[in-house]
Amino acid sequence: MAILSLRSPSSLQLVCSSVSPMRSKPLFQLPSNFSSSIASVPSTRLKSNNTCVSPIFRDGLVFANAATGAAGSVTEYREDIGEILGDVSIFTASGQRVQFTDLWDQKDGIAAVVLLRHFGCVCCWELATALKEAKPRFDAAGVKLVAVGVGTPDKARILASRLPFPMECLYADPERKAYDVLGLYYGLGRTFFNPASAKVFSRFDELREATKNYTIKATPEDRSSVLQQGGTFVFRGKKLLYGRKDEGTGDHPSIDDVINVCCKATVA
Repeated sequence: MAILSLRSPSSLQLVCSSVSPMRSKPLFQLPSNFSSSIASVPSTRLKSNNTCVSPIFRDGLVFANAATGAAGSVTEYREDIGEILGDVSIFTASGQRVQFTDLWDQKDGIAAVVLLRHFGCVCCWELATALKEAKPRFDAAGVKLVAVGVGTPDKARILASRLPFPMECLYADPERKAYDVLGLYYGLGRTFFNPASAKVFSRFDELREATKNYTIKATPEDRSSVLQQGGTFVFRGKKLLYGRKDEGTGDHPSIDDVINVCCKATVA
């Protein structure tokens, strides 16, 4: 049984118990100042930049092109969402500012864009491990793998060096600009109390293996960032072919499904 336990006002722990509470031990523990840091964080984010455009959505799964063949609820982003995302600037893990338009061929290039939660998220270390293992398959299909996390480039380098993860595929979005454009979920309830978050406990072995070298030092200094959820998108040029918004922490799509969409796009 898995529970979220507030052991003290300043210590929030995610506890995994196999038999009884007496045998419970924390899977990870957040910093001592975390509880007070998020106490004043609103459940919804206010947009300070009027140029941020959120998509129209009804469910967590979006298919801009039903021909991908993947199952799920159909919804629509603006047709120019690729154009809008292309103007967003982020950072390479080494600290150079880049725009999404520079990351892949904007005419015919296929890109799998995976937005992690933040670089100190244990579930994102698990997802990053799966992406790293699948990278040869993305490469063979001619697909550019782009992994973006919330935090500064120095936090990205911590994940890249300790996991490890290929730095040429890793980018930092400290202001969560891409997350706003793509309308990804944000809030305390989504992060800790959404039923979809329970899926992670079916992958406990993978999680434990992925976080052998984990350090909470990769967590952003801005503690409100830990309330951000991620998502996965496939583009052909500027056209969005597939998108999935994570409903909760650890609610990641099947890598096989993402690769299948990419492969269909390459032969379309």
